[in-house]
Parts: sequence; structure tokens; C-alpha cells
Amino acid sequence: MDKKAIEYHIRGLLEAIGENPDREGLRETPKRVAGMFEEVFEGISYTNHEIAEMFGKTFEESADDTQTAVVMKDITVFSYCEHHMALMYDMTVNVAYIPKGRVLGLSKIARICDMAAKRLQLQERLGRDIAEIISEATGSSDVGVKIVGSHSCMTARGIRNASSKTETRTYCGAFKEKRDLQELLD
Repeated sequence: MDKKAIEYHIRGLLEAIGENPDREGLRETPKRVAGMFEEVFEGISYTNHEIAEMFGKTFEESADDTQTAVVMKDITVFSYCEHHMALMYDMTVNVAYIPKGRVLGLSKIARICDMAAKRLQLQERLGRDIAEIISEATGSSDVGVKIVGSHSCMTARGIRNASSKTETRTYCGAFKEKRDLQELLD
């Protein structure tokens, strides 16, 4: 990430909106924004495959005949809409998968969701990215992802509908046909 270029352009943006980037409250703003961008857009630096490798620590699952689903709910993330660079917030992610001999460390599920969200995103793509990464990391094609969130491009501008929420669901493998698996995400 080119932090110096970000600083330069943020200074120009401040000027373009009629602000004085040399006034006391704004002098350090370009540098602060560049630092923030480096943090909140960290996921841009990695492919889904690289994220799966980074957070793909798995453990052997017992080899009995029961089929257990792993479900993690209410993982909190935020992202930025690629259309307006507006904040997508109050986002919760529910993830479920059926292990195929190995289970993913629980903290890794939350880390995968967080890193995938640290990109300019669409909520629909974020769900697909999380499902793809979980699938690769676990070796399971049976993955479901539900995301519910608020979009400031809806709540703070445009229509200004402050109570609106967007819900997306991504179903892979057995989750596509089996309603009982889909219900695990609720």
C-alpha cells in the first residue's frame, strides 16, 4: 500500500471539498487516513487462497459415523462498499460447515471473516469470499454463510433509511439443498 500517495490524495480531496488542509485540526489528517487505510484495507493484499493458508490451522476430527456441523454465529465485522467507499457496519456473520475429517480452529473462522471484510467489498461477494476461504481451509465443500449489516450508503446518504438492514446468504454443497442446514445459520 502506498501511504505517501494516499496522503497526497487525501490532502487534495480536503482541498477539493473546500477545506484548508493546513489548519490545525487537519494538518495530520492525510497521515492518519493513510494509516487507517493500511489497517482497514489489509485484506486487499491477500487472495482468498492466501487467507486460507494464513488461517487454515485445522485439527483432526473424531472418525465416528455422526456428521457434525460446526456453526459460529454473531462474528462482528465491518467493511467498505466498493461503490461509494461507504462504511458497511453493524455486520454480523454466521458461518456453518460440515467437517471432512478436520475442523478449523474457532478463532480462525472469525479471523477469516475479518480479513475478507478488509477490502472494498459488496456484501454478496464478502459472503462468497468467506465461503470459498472456509471451504479451502477445511477441505469441505459444505459451507453456509449468512451476513446481516447496515450500509451507510443507505442509512446516511441517498434514501437515508436509518433502520434498513441487508441480509445475504451463501450456500455451497449440501447447504444448497438441505433446509435443515440452512436453518443452522439463523
